[in-house]
Amino acid sequence: MKDIPPRYNPKDHEESIYSKWENNSLFHAEPDPSRKPFTITIPPPNVTGILHMGHALNNTLQDILIRWKRMQGSASLWVPGTDHAGIATQNVVERNLREKGITRQGLGREKFVEEVWKWREKYGNTIIMQLKRLGASCDWERTRFTMDKGLSEAVLEAFVQLYNKGLIYRGNYIINWCPRCQTALSDEEAPHQDVEGKLYYILYPFKEGEGVVVATTRPETMLGDVAVAVNPKDRRYKKLIGKKLILPIVGKEINIIADDFVDKKFGTGAVKVTPAHDPNDFEMAKRHNLEPITVMGPDGRMNENAGRFNGLDRFEARKLIVAELEEKKLLIKIEKHDHAVGHCYRCHTVIEPYLSLQWFVRMKPLAEPAIEAVRSGKIKFHPKRWTKVYLNWMENIKDWCISRQIWWGHRLPVYYCQKCNAVIVSKVTPEKCQKCGSVELKQDEDVLDTWFSSWLWPFSTLGWPEKTKDMEYFYPTSVLVTAPEILFFWVARMIMSGKEFIKEIPFSDVYIHGTVRDATGKKMSKSLGNIIDPLEIIDGFGADALRFSIVSITSAGQDVFLSKEKFEIGRNFANKIWNASRFVLMN
Repeated sequence: MKDIPPRYNPKDHEESIYSKWENNSLFHAEPDPSRKPFTITIPPPNVTGILHMGHALNNTLQDILIRWKRMQGSASLWVPGTDHAGIATQNVVERNLREKGITRQGLGREKFVEEVWKWREKYGNTIIMQLKRLGASCDWERTRFTMDKGLSEAVLEAFVQLYNKGLIYRGNYIINWCPRCQTALSDEEAPHQDVEGKLYYILYPFKEGEGVVVATTRPETMLGDVAVAVNPKDRRYKKLIGKKLILPIVGKEINIIADDFVDKKFGTGAVKVTPAHDPNDFEMAKRHNLEPITVMGPDGRMNENAGRFNGLDRFEARKLIVAELEEKKLLIKIEKHDHAVGHCYRCHTVIEPYLSLQWFVRMKPLAEPAIEAVRSGKIKFHPKRWTKVYLNWMENIKDWCISRQIWWGHRLPVYYCQKCNAVIVSKVTPEKCQKCGSVELKQDEDVLDTWFSSWLWPFSTLGWPEKTKDMEYFYPTSVLVTAPEILFFWVARMIMSGKEFIKEIPFSDVYIHGTVRDATGKKMSKSLGNIIDPLEIIDGFGADALRFSIVSITSAGQDVFLSKEKFEIGRNFANKIWNASRFVLMN
């Protein structure tokens, strides 16, 4: 035993040890009535992703739990898999094709989707291989993908069930629209960021006389104004309600209306009503039977309803409209105005509130059982403070816009009869219209929001909608380990779907860990150049050193402040274990 070196070199051992574990199926679990089950489903990383320190922390915590329960004798299953990440993956493939001079539109839908599948086959399992390097003891024989056959079947089943119950509907509403990705986004996908903006005070004149000054942050949308609104209790404007104003630049007459929604303290207390480009104005217009006018296209450029501004980018149009108002002496003043503006969570483009025909899920009926599951203590959040955050969001939940105007994803199982306009929702392509018998049917072009497949993850990965042995034994799962930023995207929706489709909670405990930050407290990002690459740490210090270090400096639910020097803790500890073993074996 004298040939044991005095210093541990992880490169000499980690790969061979892990290979032995995997080749001997030591991570595989089967239903066993003689043992208690313990199940974790991995938060599925995007197929576009590579391992980062957030993944390293998240998966190390899961691995600690699964190995602990495995050693205690439980039938411990850790289900791995990846998410197809609709918008993100389509963006990556489109960018790759553009470098070759090819566009998505030039290829057509079928061939483009083929290209995405090719990309997924080549790069889609990169993060799985990296998780193995981290030492994750997942049951790799059960690896799932949100667009594999079984999970796609689950998505269709869920859609049809909800539609038949009246919980999925189609309607014209104001949604969050990304002009760059050219798709609708849910509220959670359009996070608000504080920006330094401007408040423009514009005079809307009467035919004769001065007029009313209106304050707005978005002058370019005034081309779609259908009224000016004031609060009925505002004494300044009471005598003006019902009078007509001239819409500047456009020149048409619009009425002054009264609505309780108007905040008397904002700006001048008089607001423009642009129902096609603002959610509050949309609701106001419905109350007053006003017809919306859309003045912008899906690419963020002004459309034919914008007159001579047709074709201009929305922000370029804003500059020209402001200049024209100034020239006509209708621009009274401009004030600095800091406010929160929605941005696309993928490309960070400023989103546009946009009137669009989309598909939605009614969320309040689904939220009620999921609220009760947490209130009653059947599901516990760790740390407890997240319970209040969860309940606050669930009690104020809005309907979920689930249709996306992209090509990569689960296509809506909706068909339209070209003869009688009937709408058919079916898991399989119908042969003819159930109403008129026509064979002229066209499938909806949209795909479902990525989260519509991942909210089914705890049970779709176990075989639902089929009644499998895995479902009977391993569901509900035991614990979910996740980051706080997907509490609403994913965690809350999984609880709702579990209660709706299986009539059982999907897990009993939710452990929410903190965010990994650099030593100064800044969130790690490529743009800041403060990222620490886990693979680089594994190469230099070893997977055990990385895992031990990151967990030893992590407090429950608190953010983790990380620097490369911190990994010396784990390296030194591994070396001490090595030398203790060396001492025993040599004596």
